[in-house]
Amino acid sequence: MRIVIAGGHGQIALRLERLLAARGYEVAGIIRRSEQADDLRAAGAEPVLCDLESASVEEVAAHLQGADAAVFAAGAGPGSGAARKDTVDRGAAVLFANAAVRTGVRRHLVVSSMGANPKHEGNEVFDAYLRAKGEADAYVQGLDALDWTILRPGMLTDDAGTGLVRLEASTGRGPIPRADVAAVLAELLDTPATAGLTLEVISGSTPVGVAVKSVAGN
Repeated sequence: MRIVIAGGHGQIALRLERLLAARGYEVAGIIRRSEQADDLRAAGAEPVLCDLESASVEEVAAHLQGADAAVFAAGAGPGSGAARKDTVDRGAAVLFANAAVRTGVRRHLVVSSMGANPKHEGNEVFDAYLRAKGEADAYVQGLDALDWTILRPGMLTDDAGTGLVRLEASTGRGPIPRADVAAVLAELLDTPATAGLTLEVISGSTPVGVAVKSVAGN
């Protein structure tokens, strides 16, 4: 299986790349800066240089050729303003989904955010972020050509992963280590029956594999 991850140098993405590479998958991570390439290689992933804020759908589609699944894990990140929340968290997500449709890569995972809502109100940067994420999610949810799953983690931490989560359509708020989010994403990729689901995830008491099988109806 070949997996292409947008936002390949992100903290969740690097953890996911290590997990997928350890499973024997071929993994490519899209990055914006060439100096990030060595970190991806160390994680077992092929670095692909492409700026999702300026690339065309054709350029991104070329990087998705031959992929079995695509994961959108990009984000403007802390310290960025409302404008980049729109160009990355919304715009790049839409571009990446359109490129997947263009290339025929059906399996599509999106790392979103708890509270994402296109109608979220407020004038702060975080409000713009939640709107951007919500608009991107809504766009992907409307694409019949994709077998999408949207994952909305709670408050992200750098704590060691426990492998124990609560994964449901609605969990309520709570923290979760980035390592456990990556573990859930890896299981979702291996569980196509989760297509069409929008899920929230926080730390809990259920092993990741069991939690994913449960939401898949297995």
